[in-house]
Amino acid sequence: MSRRSDRKKAERADRLAEERARKALLSGHPVDPGDDPARSGAHGPANDKSQKNQKNPKRPYVPPRGWYGVGGGRVGYLDPPTMWRATTVQACGMWPFAAGSGSPMTGVPLGQHLFTGATVCGDPLNWFTRARYISNPSLFMLGMPGLGKSTLVNRMLIGLAATGVVPLVLGDLKPDYADTVRALGGQVISIGRGRGGINVLDPGAMGAAAARIGGEAGEVLKAETHGRVLNMVAALVTIVRGRPMDDHEQSVLSAVLHHLREHTPPGRAPLLPDLLRVLTEGPDRVRAVTLDRSSDTRYRDAVDPLHRSLLGILDGPLGDTFASETSTRIDPDAPAVCIDISGIGEADTQLTAAAMLAAWSDGLGTVAASHALADAGLTPRRWFFTVLDELWRPLRAASGIVDRIDALTRLNRSLGLSDAKITHTLKDAEALGTDSDRAKARGFVERAGMVVCAGLPRAEMEELGKVVGLSRREIELVSSWSSPPGWGVSGEHEEPPGRGRFLIKVGGRPGIPIKVAITDAERHLHNTNTRWTPNETAVEQALELEQTVAHTAAQVRQAHERGTGRWTA
Repeated sequence: MSRRSDRKKAERADRLAEERARKALLSGHPVDPGDDPARSGAHGPANDKSQKNQKNPKRPYVPPRGWYGVGGGRVGYLDPPTMWRATTVQACGMWPFAAGSGSPMTGVPLGQHLFTGATVCGDPLNWFTRARYISNPSLFMLGMPGLGKSTLVNRMLIGLAATGVVPLVLGDLKPDYADTVRALGGQVISIGRGRGGINVLDPGAMGAAAARIGGEAGEVLKAETHGRVLNMVAALVTIVRGRPMDDHEQSVLSAVLHHLREHTPPGRAPLLPDLLRVLTEGPDRVRAVTLDRSSDTRYRDAVDPLHRSLLGILDGPLGDTFASETSTRIDPDAPAVCIDISGIGEADTQLTAAAMLAAWSDGLGTVAASHALADAGLTPRRWFFTVLDELWRPLRAASGIVDRIDALTRLNRSLGLSDAKITHTLKDAEALGTDSDRAKARGFVERAGMVVCAGLPRAEMEELGKVVGLSRREIELVSSWSSPPGWGVSGEHEEPPGRGRFLIKVGGRPGIPIKVAITDAERHLHNTNTRWTPNETAVEQALELEQTVAHTAAQVRQAHERGTGRWTA
């Protein structure tokens, strides 16, 4: 009501000013618009001022919004001017600013600063290599569902791919990134029952690179391959058991893997059934680490728990996916790779966690192989950007699984890749079984070079502030983004107030609030609500998507043929 009354008062004042101006024009004595004839008498100061105005006539008063009435040019509302964005090279003649806005301009264009409107660019790889803003090329993102976390990472993925960086989406659960990878001309691998599997004993790209390099460097890579395979099998056993392996069991497993590597014919990768066969046979190398002292009873007592767990993998929920040969290997030369595990059911938590860990192990092994070949001068250097989405799924699979994730992802700085880990809240870490696991899961946030927050409840922001260091203003800002949309009465779809809004934190620096607006191409490639789309609309969107994918793939292929965007170091 106060705004309406203020507007009426302003309009009344405009009308009075117009009437006085008209009268002044008709009488030939223009008056000052600040004069008020009602307060002035016929004589006195008003007459003196009138005489002064006759000596120095003033221009007639024109209301700011124009005159009332027909032809008066009255404007009730002024549209904001259209905003155009361009680089200083493209719009150098129209660039009026003598100083920068203070927002980072290195990396993938993310969006606009929420308060200043300035362009904000950034990604963990460029902020580590070029800008030197962060000491670890990693990103940890938290936020409530449906606020655009994967959309922001998808933009980073597209922008980095345009500069020659290879995106690796290791475990796409919905899928969120498969269409984008196809549009970039990349490789999409499906994992799940009846779809495809991963042989966790297959050395993959690392084994092929070790054979190609040869010599001492090849032997070093073989040793690293052995450790990665051992870590992956131990992770599967941990998932099946629900607890970590014992130390002597890892020694037994390592001896079995060494035996298999030495006795498997070249060109063939061992399988999990081969591992069980070696345990049953009990060769001398395996018996030596069990301290059996030539006693079959002592040997069986030492290896039977591990034997039972491996049988549980083969005959349990994981067997169909991990007991056979790898259905499709990662192409080391692909411009982008996505391992799609969306075919696994939501309730199948063990298989989901195992598939994600296997995808991470295989993908990071491909990265290590690429860098080993580049170090040997056999291939050009390539940089990688890995996406580890829905991190809470494998964290809750079993106690001790956080150790396996930590071992797989800790050395990303030395491996020459950046990564983005995405989850919902820090409570995903608090739900772990032991204090040690919770502390290690918090370490993912503490070690991250960039921490990006979407909308989160206030209590969650208070907890995050103890780890990251958030000001009271930043906590209130991000908390306001977690509010639901209003009760729309017009029938139109209303988005949550926090969708597309993020706060970027780097160390103790003030956070950078941004607003991300996606393009039509991104909207077609990244629809996370396809199951809620009517069939007719879904068919139309699929046709449009095919056209977009074909057009984008052609552009990427042309750029690749010209040799643009490839970084070598």
